[in-house]
Amino acid sequence: MSNGWLIKCLVVVSIIMRWGSIVMSVENVTYDGRSLIIDGHRRLLFSGSIHYPRSTPEMWPYLIKKAKEGGVDVIQTYVFWNLHEPKQGEYDFNGRNDLVKFIKEIQSQGLYACVRIGPFIESEWTYGGFPFWLHDIPNITYRTDNEPFKFYMKNFTTMIVSMMKSESLYASQGGPIILSQIENEYENVEAAFHEQGASYVRWAAKMAVDLQTGVPWVMCKQSDAPDPVINTCNGMKCGETFKGPNSPNKPSLWTENWTSFYQIYGGETYIRSAEDIAFHVTLFIARNGSYINYYMYHGGTNFGRTSSAFVITSYYDQAPLDEYGLLRQPKWGHLKELHDVIRNCSKTLLAGAPTNISLGRNQSAYIFSEEERCVAFLINSDIRNNYTVEFQNQSYMLMPKSISILPDCENVIFNTAQVNTNSNMRIRRPILRFESTNMWTKYREVIPNFEDTKIRANTLLEHMNMTKDETDYIWYTLRFDHNISSIEAILHAESLAHVAHAFLNGVYLGNAHGNKSYSKFILESPLILNGGINNISLLSVMVGLPDSGAFLEKRIAGLTKVEIYSKSGNESYDFTDYEWGYQVGLLGEKLQIYKEQNSNNVEWNKYEDPSNHTTLTWYKVVFDSPTGNDPLALNLSAMGKGEAWINGNSIGRYWVSFLTAKNEPSQSLYHIPRSFLKESENLLVLLEEIGGNPLQITLDTIFVTDLNEHNSFNHIPQSFF
Repeated sequence: MSNGWLIKCLVVVSIIMRWGSIVMSVENVTYDGRSLIIDGHRRLLFSGSIHYPRSTPEMWPYLIKKAKEGGVDVIQTYVFWNLHEPKQGEYDFNGRNDLVKFIKEIQSQGLYACVRIGPFIESEWTYGGFPFWLHDIPNITYRTDNEPFKFYMKNFTTMIVSMMKSESLYASQGGPIILSQIENEYENVEAAFHEQGASYVRWAAKMAVDLQTGVPWVMCKQSDAPDPVINTCNGMKCGETFKGPNSPNKPSLWTENWTSFYQIYGGETYIRSAEDIAFHVTLFIARNGSYINYYMYHGGTNFGRTSSAFVITSYYDQAPLDEYGLLRQPKWGHLKELHDVIRNCSKTLLAGAPTNISLGRNQSAYIFSEEERCVAFLINSDIRNNYTVEFQNQSYMLMPKSISILPDCENVIFNTAQVNTNSNMRIRRPILRFESTNMWTKYREVIPNFEDTKIRANTLLEHMNMTKDETDYIWYTLRFDHNISSIEAILHAESLAHVAHAFLNGVYLGNAHGNKSYSKFILESPLILNGGINNISLLSVMVGLPDSGAFLEKRIAGLTKVEIYSKSGNESYDFTDYEWGYQVGLLGEKLQIYKEQNSNNVEWNKYEDPSNHTTLTWYKVVFDSPTGNDPLALNLSAMGKGEAWINGNSIGRYWVSFLTAKNEPSQSLYHIPRSFLKESENLLVLLEEIGGNPLQITLDTIFVTDLNEHNSFNHIPQSFF
């Protein structure tokens, strides 16, 4: 047997077939000034962010498969510290938190992985991914040269790296992980820490490299990333904004190309076109970029209470794969076409000598030449006008804001502004209505008075420090004997939380809320006081914790001032420094009545009067699972604000009463993964704060239709769940 034949056999043996997919065995990942180098070969790579806890294990194979079909080489994910260590020293890697299973699924489908350990991640994730117990560590300051913080950060990072090593998941062990990230967009806050910021960057880089993963580390948005850590770009236009690597020996990598933008309650959906994404990806490649990650490729769902302040439950729904995993066209198809074109000429792009020439005021050409091969990018940056240019003795008409790709420097085979993929539209179809009062029962949450509370203080306590992120809710209660001459008065409360509900003697007065842009809001409500003793109960509510900025550990929330004054304004009570009673969380939460085994811990009543939509009410209904494989969503457009559970699994907060400038809810459909359901007797529980109408809720199937083909529907295959 010849040596050549033996080498070919060994290559074949190293490729393992599993479930019809190729598992690539990698041994060595390095880099130079042009690209990552995998097993001795430069690689131009497309990556897509899919976050394991924002979908379900049943969805992972399908999502990764569709990413691969879309031309993605790498799946990128954050690691979520507060999921994995919710209590100090207690770890959870089960279900949606099974990071190892997720990475192995990536490997089984023949793709690479990029693991962004952080462990600060931001990611519109509550508290930026930090577990709240970190807040109570003595003398801690997050993300700076602070010994207590560095101790716990290193512990968690080391644990994750050790876990990946123990499963042989790094490329140096034959696994799929070719990149790791330490910290996250630290340059945004570095100046706030002065000289300790720079020393922390050096420490974090050395700590990570010393863990010896055998693959490169990156720091995004960190122009001073110490060698050998690679500084990378985040944003929508890195081909224009990235100043490049801080060393000629490092490649240009783009770790976050935002395919849309996260959405907040009260905010409109951000639409980024397929053409715009393709333009900036191609521009980055033309300017020597060799790794582009789409953030997000599939956004998914912020289940439970995982979203950060004011962020909706649906995450990056406008990504190439939408919240349900359906193709978002033409985005998915247009980028797939671009990936195929770039991949076919990547050898020349990575080996060729780059040059660029001006073709006009806003027109240019980038050329890569290697021996007899040549690739050219003809760029028109004018956003309004066509432009005809002369290039190598030929004329080319360039569309507005477009890049034409010439893989042989002669023939145009792709233009970023010319979309060949048909657009599609997402359709919802109600399949189950909950319109009968006989279906529902309800339980009214107990409104505590001062004498019901066990926690007392002579001041207004801070919200987050009291709740420890174990609930959104905390009650502030007081009892007083008024001597205002008029019984008609005004309650005035100021808050740094997100929502406040007010009750007088158990009767609802009203509510107020803030928004993402302003950290303070005021609740004012008229009230009629009883003669003698009165009870005020104020429910303070958070809708996610903050996720970014310096000194996160010093943020405060909750009520900051409470007073009652007469309508004339001549008499007032200031209760800011007064004896308050506190109750953390709601009784229904503590009893976990959203779980089947705990449902009977309270007395549920028949839902007899549909016109009486009371505040702070729990609603319960049982239903059978619909047939088919299409994704499902709960249409909550008739509700106000609260949280929804299916068989004990929270599908997230809802806040449909918070309307956009167009007088529409930011989100009304809430994803129910099929794996959350049983064949029959599924338990749906709603906690409604304001007073919505559950009789108008529907369970809908979600699918897409091709706008250019009549009655053409795209449904999820059986393998999806």
